[in-house]
Amino acid sequence: MLVRLLYASRAADQTPAATEAILAQSRSHNPACGITGILCYGGGIFLQALEGGRTQVSELYGHIQKDIRHKDVILLHYEEISERRFGSWTMGQVNIAKLNTSILLKYSETPELDPYSVSGKVSLALLEELMATASIMGRT
Repeated sequence: MLVRLLYASRAADQTPAATEAILAQSRSHNPACGITGILCYGGGIFLQALEGGRTQVSELYGHIQKDIRHKDVILLHYEEISERRFGSWTMGQVNIAKLNTSILLKYSETPELDPYSVSGKVSLALLEELMATASIMGRT
């Protein structure tokens, strides 16, 4: 059974090297587990969608909750799915700093990434728009 999980967290270490380390680990570990997804990072906040088998996604989310590189981990959305939306991504990355702020303003009160202040459905819509507008790097 396929599922999609969307969560937000705050980076414990906001250096580019720390973010790259998380991405590198995701890109090397997730494909072997059948997990695909998108990671959006900006202003010290991660917004990530994970797709894959229920057990694999649940185990990965449990690991993220315990990972000292993440704090304030919150589940935004979880659903069973019939197909993947992010299936051709091992772990795509969005660079919020280079985004047109009008995309962020479309989904929130400020031009900043803040999934803590909007619904999971809104955060998922933002990720889908970022994918549709080719704002995401790292396609497989």
